[in-house]
Amino acid sequence: MTQKLQGKVALVVGGASGIGRAIAECFHAEGATVALADFNLEACRQVADHLGARVTTHGVDVSDEEAVKVMVGDVVKSHRTIDVLVNCAGILDETPLLEMSTETFDRMIGINLRGVFLVSRQVAPHMAERRRGRIINISSQLALKGGVGLAHYCSAKAGVLGLTKAMAHELAPFGVLTNAIAPGPILTPMLEGLSPQWIADKEAELPLGRFGKAEEVAPTALMLAASPDGDLYVGQTLGPNSGDVM
Repeated sequence: MTQKLQGKVALVVGGASGIGRAIAECFHAEGATVALADFNLEACRQVADHLGARVTTHGVDVSDEEAVKVMVGDVVKSHRTIDVLVNCAGILDETPLLEMSTETFDRMIGINLRGVFLVSRQVAPHMAERRRGRIINISSQLALKGGVGLAHYCSAKAGVLGLTKAMAHELAPFGVLTNAIAPGPILTPMLEGLSPQWIADKEAELPLGRFGKAEEVAPTALMLAASPDGDLYVGQTLGPNSGDVM
């Protein structure tokens, strides 16, 4: 049976844990060579050890323009190309708006939105030159509906959706397809930034009655990355969200 990403190189940013790791594992199982990038380089290396061959690891702070430039350069040097980019680096904490500092807001925007822009800006020219590529940005269903104590997170993730649509318009003529995934609440280490009460209240709202698992999101990314599966998706937002947004 042919693997869907055989011969492809996928850069998964935020690939050391959670949804990013699940996507990296899924892509690797489908034949891709995977470049794992994350602020936590040691965790990247542990994932690489688990996966085995066809994996490289790269430390990066996605909010740092120069660090992003160096990271993408290293990936291209190692693999000569990047066929698929997944922007999944992110942070999450719960802070009421009336108590939120400018520094807290800026840090969230810096990693969850600015990082998507910085990485995409470095990778897109390589894809556009070869006139093919896939960019998958991980947003959140909270970008569409908001959430208590999460004004900074919702703002960043809504920005990711707007950025995705703009990128889709500009890059599609070069054969580069940009889309977003807006998962619902997923059982990942990021939930540690939320209170038990927030989590319990959210779970009670979900029509499916449960949070998702990271491995339940990864197949959506695979579909967008593969051909012909994702060939007609441009500027779309797909929502594996337990029915939180319909």
